[in-house]
This record gives sequence, C-alpha cells and structure tokens, in this order.
Amino acid sequence: MPDVPSIPQAPDSGPEPERGSGQESFVQDRIPDRDGTPGEGSGAGQRSDPVPAAEPAGPPEVGPEDGRERATGKGGETRPRAETDASSEGADASSQSGGPVAAAGPAAVGMPREGARPHDAVGGDPRAGVPGPAVPPGAGPGPARTHAHPLHGQQPWPPPVRRPEPWLASIRPTRRAPARVATLWCALATALLSGLLLGDGLGVNLLIVAVPAALAAFFAARAADRRLRPWTAVWALGGLALLVVPALRDAGWPTFLAVVTALAVGSLALHGGRTWPGVVLGSVGVLDSVVTGPVWGWRGLRERADGSRGRWGPALRATGVAAVLVVVFGALFSGADAAFADLLGELIPDVSGIDAPWRFLLFLVGLAGALAAAHTAAAPLRWDRLTLRRGGARGRVEWALPLIVLDLLFAAFIAVQLAVLFGGYDKVLRETGLTYAEYARQGFWQLLWATLLTLVVIGLALRWAPRDGARDRALVRAVLGTLCVLTLVVVASALRRMDLYVDAYGLTRLRISVAAMELWLGLVLVLIIAAGLLGSRWLPRAVAGSAAAAVLAFGLVSPDALVAERNVERFEAAGKIDVRYLRDLSADAVPALDALPEPVRSCALREIELDLRETEQSWYDTSWGQARAREILERRPASAGGPSCPDHGRYGGDGDPYDGTRDGYDEDADPGDLEDFDPGTGMD
Repeated sequence: MPDVPSIPQAPDSGPEPERGSGQESFVQDRIPDRDGTPGEGSGAGQRSDPVPAAEPAGPPEVGPEDGRERATGKGGETRPRAETDASSEGADASSQSGGPVAAAGPAAVGMPREGARPHDAVGGDPRAGVPGPAVPPGAGPGPARTHAHPLHGQQPWPPPVRRPEPWLASIRPTRRAPARVATLWCALATALLSGLLLGDGLGVNLLIVAVPAALAAFFAARAADRRLRPWTAVWALGGLALLVVPALRDAGWPTFLAVVTALAVGSLALHGGRTWPGVVLGSVGVLDSVVTGPVWGWRGLRERADGSRGRWGPALRATGVAAVLVVVFGALFSGADAAFADLLGELIPDVSGIDAPWRFLLFLVGLAGALAAAHTAAAPLRWDRLTLRRGGARGRVEWALPLIVLDLLFAAFIAVQLAVLFGGYDKVLRETGLTYAEYARQGFWQLLWATLLTLVVIGLALRWAPRDGARDRALVRAVLGTLCVLTLVVVASALRRMDLYVDAYGLTRLRISVAAMELWLGLVLVLIIAAGLLGSRWLPRAVAGSAAAAVLAFGLVSPDALVAERNVERFEAAGKIDVRYLRDLSADAVPALDALPEPVRSCALREIELDLRETEQSWYDTSWGQARAREILERRPASAGGPSCPDHGRYGGDGDPYDGTRDGYDEDADPGDLEDFDPGTGMD
C-alpha cells in the first residue's frame, strides 16, 4: 500500500496534557516511522517533517469492553486494556514456547502494531478516505461490529432498527378517491333536509334525511371502485328498515334503540367487517371520519370549483330566480285560497327566526354526517386486519374438568326444574313456604345472569381450548355443545318464570325488555351450536345481524301496545289494573286502552290525550301511532267529568288469588296494605 502522509503536528504550546483527560491532540499520539519504530516527538519535541502513516495491520480483536476501558501500553501509547492484556499474554507465551507468534509480533494475532493509531488497523483514515483491510466476518471474539473514531476510540456500530408500524396506520387505506360532484350534491341535500325537517320530533323525517346520505355514500364508494357485496346490501337495507320504527311508533325507548342500531348497522355497511374486531369496531368506525370527512369534502369542492368556474354562476342564478318566483306566487295563492294555504302550511316546514340557530346547527350536523359516511365509503378503515391472539392451549384434563363439572351442575338444576314442572307448583309452594308470586319473582334475574355468564365462559373456553388434532376438536365440541344445550333449557326456565311473574303482577316495559333480551341470548346460543357443527367464519356477522333483527322486531311489535293489551286482558279476567302506570305509556297504547270500560278508560287516556293536544306536529315528524291515537280520541274523547280517578290509580277487588293476601287494589284500602303490590315499574 502506498505511504500516505499523516497530518503534521502542531507546534509545542506547553506541557503535555494528562492522558485520558480528553485534551491531548490526535497528532500527539505515538506515530511510527516508515521502519515501524516509534517516533521521537510525542509531546515534548516538535516534528516538522511529515510522518507517513503506518502500514495497516490485521484486524484488531474486538470485545464488549473495547472503547470503554483503555490502558497505557509500551512506548506510552494508549491502547484498549483488552489488547494490552492479550498482547502481554501472547508475548509471554511466545517467549516461552519459541513459536512464530514472538517473531511475527502483535499484528500476527490480529492486534494493531505498536504506536499505530486505532483507525489505521480498522479501516484506514476516515478523514483522508484511505480504506483499510477488510475485516472478515466473525473476526475477533466480540459479537458486535465496531467503528474506530480518532477522538473517542472504538464504539459499537448500531444495527439498523426497524420501527414497528403503528396499528392505526396499518388499517388505514393508502389511497383515497376524491369527492365527486354527485357526492357533494347528496351531502348538501342531506344538510338542507336536516335543517328543515329535524328538530321538532321523529317520524318519517329521519328516513327522508337518511336517503340522500345513503346515496352520497353509494356514489363515493363507486368512485373508489368498491363493489357492492351481499353483506353490504344486507347491512344497508337493515339500517333503512330500522329507521321505519320511528315512523311507526310513538314510544321513545324502542325508537332510541332502533336509531342507535341503524347507525351501527350503517357503519358496518360502509366498512364491511367479517371478523370479530371488524364487526365490533366497524359498527362505530364511522366516528373516525367525523372530522376528516368534512375536510375531504372541502378539498373535493375546491377541485371541482377550480375546474368548472364558468358553470357555477348560471346554476346559482337559476336557483335564485326559481326560489324568488316560488315565494312570490306561493304567497299570492295562499292569500287567495284558504285550502291551498292549509296545504302549503302542512307541506312546508315552519322556519322562523327564533329557531334559526337551531336549524343552522342541524344543517351542519347533517352535512358533517353525510360527508363522514361518504368519506368512510371511499376510504374505510380495514378493521379486519386486526388479529386477536389465541390463548395458549391447555391440556385436556386442565381444560375439560371445570367445564364437565359445570355441565353436571346445569344438569342437576334442570332436573329440579323438570320435577317442578311435572309435579306441579302446589307441592313446591308447600315445601318452600313461598307464595306463587314470590316463587315467580325470585328466579328470573338469577337465570338471566347465568345465561350471560355462560356465554362468557364459552368464549374463554374457546380461547384456551386444546387444538392438537381431531380428538381435541371432538372434545371441545362435545363439552361446549352440551353446555350450550343445557343453557338453552335454562333460558326456557327463565322465560317460564317471567310468564308466571307477568300473570301475578302484569306486564311492564322492563319485563318485556328483559324477556326479549333472554330470547335473543337463546338465539345466540343456537348460532354458537350451529357454528360448532358448520364452522365459525360466519358467526360474527350472524350475531350482529340477529341483534339488528331483534331490535327491528321489538320496535315493530309495539311494546307499549303489548303492555296495554296484557293489562286490559288481566283486568277483564281478574278485575285488577294499575291505571297510574298505564298513564305513562305512549300513544301506541291508545287502541288497546280504548277497550276499557268507563271510568277506567278515561282515567287511563286522559294524560295521553293532553300530551297529544299540546304537541301538534307536522306530517313529517308525526308517527303512525300518534296519528291513529289522535283519530281515536277525536272520535271518542276521554271524559273530563264523571267519577274522579283514585289517587293510587288502582282498580280491583280486595283479594289476590296469587299470594292469598290483601294487596291494596281496593280503592279504600289502607296504604299500609300495599306492601305486596307491584306497581309495574320494576321486578321487585
């Protein structure tokens, strides 16, 4: 290798700084001459002639302690302590054995020559661009590759670190289709309809507002080249069907459930999830686009406006002229004919300056919602890419023994229930000392919780189930299948307890709600059994679809109407009814309560009639239940006169065939006798 002159030394400016203090200069190190002997001007003298660099030696031995601890070797040079120890041990061994190591010197064992700079033995002078000899892979005892720095010694060369991709970035789409003109027009229509039709009540207006929002999402998905899949169509049609419930029913609680479920199902239609994370998170995934959706729409509007400025002016002018003509001539025709004025008053929303801020807020909410749905349809989050780790498989005995014990416990409980069913309730009441009503009341909630906990146990058991082969799969199916079948019997027992409870105290909103929930849990158990036989790939979407169908059916059957019908039947059979509870029902209960005799009928309908008179609504925010109730009460109003209603609102005899005690149905009963009476507001 040709000689490369090193950097000349600076003139002596004082005493040599203490070694290891960090103040010594690089040129003051011991630099070997051409013949390999150490130089003479370390720090006390000066050297004007350039000193050539030493011939590179073999690769040094690198250990984990290099670069951290250094020692002063022979000649005053600073070397790693590991090299000093190795060279001294090698020299002693060579002198004793007379081998070739003593003649070859330190370079033969892979160490830098005496007085050489550290980078000369590793890779040449990095500042001068002189390459050194290549270090073969695995040379030296150290596991890490090192880089020699002239001032800081040898330092480990860090390997490249690849940072893991954030989970949210892994599910976001890489490409977003721009907002098209059709999408923007549909979003604007949704905003206008929201500001005009919403705000006073819920009826068919919610369905009207949802149609252009669904069209905006459809156009955005088509612009992004997304295909319409069967499950996407099922979710979309299911969401629109759920919005029919507010148009039909006046009761607020089934309407609330239907609207919330419609939003979740619509979000699933936009995302299209298949797995459990996809179905659960996809039902609320549209919330991610609440902020990004309007930004995406604004960018699309600017792009369209820049490319078609000449067409926006004529369109806006034509729209303004049409609005002026409609307002002027509509006002003239309304003043000319009262019937036409009534027709316009029913069709056109009443927008006044008082509720203008509220209308503007609804306009913004509708616009943001439509753009969020469209943006989600154009660039949905891929929740299916999230995977759930399966738990470690347990041994057969460790996994199966607790579940088999639980199966035996369920079987024992079911055997007792069958004995009660075939032996009669009279024997059970005599043995337990309970009344009929107490026996019916005490078990439903416990059985409901038992059903819920069983579903949790099944989920955890599947997570840690053994899965080594066909025998393990057969064991899992047998144990969990038996548990599901026994739980179905528990569900039937709970529903039987609820039926007894309703016979004793009447039907209420809470009782019909929990009974409907128990029925849905039984359906979920049937789906789990089918998944164990046919495969579970379809199970997440089937469970979500069954929940949406249950909410839809619950709203369509009109729970308030069912409550009123069962209480009217109970009054006709036993002469007992809680009018105070029936007053709080919605207008859906009016057709059933209209069959009551006077004065019970007027006492039950008086509050509902007053509410309908005070809240006169337009066609778009009136449900079919309200319209039918108004028609019935207009034909036969509740009597304002006549006998007054009792304070406690209860009619009936002074005996209760269910518990054999006086329950306070008598109008003149003492309030202390009402302890056993259930007012219909809860289970106890």
